Amino acid sequence: MSSATPPLQATSQVLGACPHDCPDTCSLVTTVEDGIAKRVQGNPDHPHTGGVLCAKVSKYTERSYHPERVLTPLRRVGPKGSGQFEPVGWDEALADIAARLHALAARDPETILPYSYAGTMGLVQGESMDRRFFHQLGASLLDRTICSSAGGEALNLTYGGKLGMRVEHFTESRLILIWGSNSIGSSLHFWRYALEAKRNGARLVCIDPRKTETADKCHEHLQLLPGTDAALALALMHELITHGWLDHDYIARHTLGWEELKARALQWPPERAAQVCGLPVEQIRQLARDYGTTTPAAIRLNYGVQRARGGGNAVRAIACLPALVGAWRHRAGGLLLSASGALPAQRARLQMPHLLGERRPRTINMSTIGDALLHEGGNGFGPRVDAIVVYNSNPVAVAPESAKVVAGFARENLFTVVLEQFMTDTADLADYVLPATTQIEHWDIHGSYGHTDVLLNRPAIAPLGQARSNGQIFRDLAAHMARHDDAFAAAHFQTGDEQLCREAFEGRGVDFNELLDKGFATLALPEAPFAEGGFPTPSGRCEFTSAELARRGMDPLPDYLPNYETAETDARYPLAMISPPARNFLNSSFVNVKSLRTMEGRPLVELHPDDAATRGVAEGDRVRVFNDRGSYECHATLNGRARRGVVNGLGIWWRKHGDNGTNVNELTHQRLTDLGRAPSFYDCAVQVQRLA
Repeated sequence: MSSATPPLQATSQVLGACPHDCPDTCSLVTTVEDGIAKRVQGNPDHPHTGGVLCAKVSKYTERSYHPERVLTPLRRVGPKGSGQFEPVGWDEALADIAARLHALAARDPETILPYSYAGTMGLVQGESMDRRFFHQLGASLLDRTICSSAGGEALNLTYGGKLGMRVEHFTESRLILIWGSNSIGSSLHFWRYALEAKRNGARLVCIDPRKTETADKCHEHLQLLPGTDAALALALMHELITHGWLDHDYIARHTLGWEELKARALQWPPERAAQVCGLPVEQIRQLARDYGTTTPAAIRLNYGVQRARGGGNAVRAIACLPALVGAWRHRAGGLLLSASGALPAQRARLQMPHLLGERRPRTINMSTIGDALLHEGGNGFGPRVDAIVVYNSNPVAVAPESAKVVAGFARENLFTVVLEQFMTDTADLADYVLPATTQIEHWDIHGSYGHTDVLLNRPAIAPLGQARSNGQIFRDLAAHMARHDDAFAAAHFQTGDEQLCREAFEGRGVDFNELLDKGFATLALPEAPFAEGGFPTPSGRCEFTSAELARRGMDPLPDYLPNYETAETDARYPLAMISPPARNFLNSSFVNVKSLRTMEGRPLVELHPDDAATRGVAEGDRVRVFNDRGSYECHATLNGRARRGVVNGLGIWWRKHGDNGTNVNELTHQRLTDLGRAPSFYDCAVQVQRLA
């Protein structure tokens, strides 16, 4: 069904994989005619994709052939942010970049920082040759925390890894709690499994501060206040305990810290949680009754839960629930947040951390990049950041407290290189923009955090213009660095992208020939991973109490932690704000695809009608959403999706497309979560004002 190299003539179909930050990781089929990609479709032979793609990726050819694609290297010739760039040859650009990085590294390599995340989820274009390059250089390390690290650490502490149910088994569940997930918009293929379960008689319950499209389709919606999920989970435990809806045998054999957790949970009767969460007390009681008396019961948890101060504790509390009722005994019971811990990737082989040698560079948190770029160095921080290389990310749009991020990138003494497909908000502030390939133009290999398959992406067409893959760009940059430092001439900087794909799972039970033939391979994993315990924790049990947290001087039990910002902490800003993704965007990707931006309309904030009325705001009015950090102008909608006291600032628009050159991250702050050092995007207090 595919060929090893892009076809030059006739019609063919090439197997690939969706690269975007979504749990579904779909298998793709690209139809190519005379070397031109005509359409991208879901692979009907891949069970999880089932021939169906989301609206975003089904328009992927619009991204690859976009008239605004960056197809030649660009060099800044005017002031930062002026948009003044000139085309430059690859050799000239790479020679200058290499010379400048070498000069900085000769003084102190920690002045150089890579900045990347999940613009592609691929193991080759996302985290292979780039890591080798920066490890050899000795650059500062990046703590990649911006999306999932709070929930990930919570799972590690509770289950011993990012592990859970196999997504296909949700079809057999009798009760599904969809907790912190707008699955219709962000996990379409899980939603197909949930709908099958619903048709088979399962009850679907949505738990979310926003009345999402998913909430519309569930039997019930618990519209709790942002950041209060741990309180709800503890109240559910209270009811399970007081009514005896427990699997005492499972608790005794396969958990650690039951008596301590029991004492904590008994402090949370539904009445207390109802007040904290802003929910009717009977709704909490009924949910506990349903969860405690329905077998098998499953939880599909998503990362929206962990984007507040107490997000890690919230995930830990929710993750305890399946062990209390013995849901793990059934393959259709348990919990799924991320399955990525089951992926047997050869990451060390791809990334080669041994190239650091004895050096131990500092680590800079990507979620506080605004403060990091404005820091002048010293005081335990290390040297000032004087160069940053950005790829697979758009930090000026996506990082919190973006006024500081903009100010940092606008520094004339910060040398900035951006590998990109388009002139994003970040590329606008670069010294060099290097043209990167899209997914249908390069090799890559993918795991998934929503299912348990490995997928191979083959190039369907030749790279457009002068675009090069991330892997090739770092190989070429290493070749130019070798003129200054012989270490960059080593063979490991010459390994091609296809070979890196072959090495990614070599010796780990994944047949590369099967990937070449089918485009995907299913990992051999247990049907019910914890039916007989066997958690990969130090104790081998589901750890309600964590010795590791105690060692850090932290509470070893999950607990509710109030948000940093509430109306009580600052009466000037009485509204809680969350910033869930707009349905037609994926983080800041696809904002420049005209058909999708047209579908989305314009930057919006959703208000409850009562909150709108007290501020004189009507449907469609232009409003200013503000706090001490900044001001964001957009349009109001009273569409019934916001609860009283909460506004939903739909993101993430590029700043340049915003009404006043900002986006919702003008309002978010850089304070981190309790676990995982992650940003607390949904822990944000604001005020809203109608504009004339």
